Amino acid sequence: MDFNRPRLIIAALRGGAGKTFVSLGLAAAWKRHLGLHVIPFKKGPDYIDAGWLSAAAGHPCYNLDPFLMRPEQILHSFVRRSGEGDGGLIEGNRGLYDGVDAKGSFSTAELSKLLRCPVVIVLDATKVTRTAAALILGCRQLDPEVNIAGVILNRVAGKRHEKVLRESIEQYCRVPVLGVIPRESGDIFPERHLGLVPPQETEDIAGALAFSASMMRNCLDLEALWEIASSACPLGWPLSGIEPERPRTGPVEIGIIRDAAFQFYYPENLEALVDRGAVLKEISSFETAQMPAVDALYIGGGFPETHLERLSANQGFRESVKLAIEAGLPVYAECGGLMFLSHGIRSRNSFYPMVGIFPFEIILGPKPQGHGYTIMECVNPNPFFKEGTIIRGHEFHYSRIVEKIGPESHPFAFKLEKGHGIVAGWDGACYKNVLAGYSHIHAVGNESWANGMIAAAASYRRNRNVMSADSGRDSDRVFPESHGYPTV
Repeated sequence: MDFNRPRLIIAALRGGAGKTFVSLGLAAAWKRHLGLHVIPFKKGPDYIDAGWLSAAAGHPCYNLDPFLMRPEQILHSFVRRSGEGDGGLIEGNRGLYDGVDAKGSFSTAELSKLLRCPVVIVLDATKVTRTAAALILGCRQLDPEVNIAGVILNRVAGKRHEKVLRESIEQYCRVPVLGVIPRESGDIFPERHLGLVPPQETEDIAGALAFSASMMRNCLDLEALWEIASSACPLGWPLSGIEPERPRTGPVEIGIIRDAAFQFYYPENLEALVDRGAVLKEISSFETAQMPAVDALYIGGGFPETHLERLSANQGFRESVKLAIEAGLPVYAECGGLMFLSHGIRSRNSFYPMVGIFPFEIILGPKPQGHGYTIMECVNPNPFFKEGTIIRGHEFHYSRIVEKIGPESHPFAFKLEKGHGIVAGWDGACYKNVLAGYSHIHAVGNESWANGMIAAAASYRRNRNVMSADSGRDSDRVFPESHGYPTV
């Protein structure tokens, strides 16, 4: 059975060329002005751009990452999810051919070939004219299998500038110019240390999206872009259209701490839990007074460092999370979640107490302490992964722990082949039924994660009455207390 839906990749020659502005503006403009229900995707592990694309398209944005996922996993995920709308819009990352090595492995270009997807390049025209044609021509000749179907000019200085650019590209590259965005268009999307400020922390999301949609309506040929998307070759359904059978252990309730401080959740991760029988319950670390009764807890990444006063002020909630953990609650935490479970966070000469499960304190550095993909081997007992499991993830954090600790004195579940982790070469701090680390894991490429979450939740649910009566019994734990940190 052939999958044949419109699809388009928005790429660039480098990061910062404007492809995010174009992508979310195009998604919003197609929706508002052409009435199209486009499913957005983000190439790579990014959360923030994906959040903006979700808001622009009015639909969850999904990640496609050739490093984190096998080709058949990418194909299955894309076909399954893009089939929910009129077509798919994919924002690339960095430069079109930028990957992890000189061959461009795992690049946007490689993704375009896998998905048989046309590519439109956003070209930053600042202080360049005819040379722009050489750049586009070079992209076409570097890999002729990449279908470069058009160019959008960004930051154009005026009509004369546009004329030279357009004539050069269309004459020498035989590629149409499908839009021209003026240099004075303005930038209403503020940035900080991890990129754009997330939509969850932006006051006027509707205004920002209306501006970007109007800009793309005025500057781009929306109809021609959709025609190019519709020209994509048929894509075979990778698994014969059959959904893989997944273990379902009956209904379990999993809490998700989700607010402005903890907002980094891949929708595929949440869907994977639901597919396996979980009911998700959102919890606010700001507003919730006491930890509700759930069978497991998932704390994603985010920006706890920008909400320290509110987090530390909700003492009742923090203490109730700690009591639930001591009673055996399974908890999986990533990055910001790890910070929340620490003894506390130091910022600007102040100390902000957190949950206090792990004895170390956290500080923020001026530069990234870990940035890039990770490859981890599970080498020690933990609540969610079998020993010997190989996991691919991603880390991007400015924070680090203060104390000098290592695997000799403290337990870590993962030994890193690639990446930094909590301490150099190690990630995944363990205590009772808690596993917390800096690496973010994507469920599409790591199905064992969701299976482990469901199994731990089901086990805790079966034993909850016993645990409530006697929370100190070792039989209620996944592994003995000797494998965990001492309680702070």
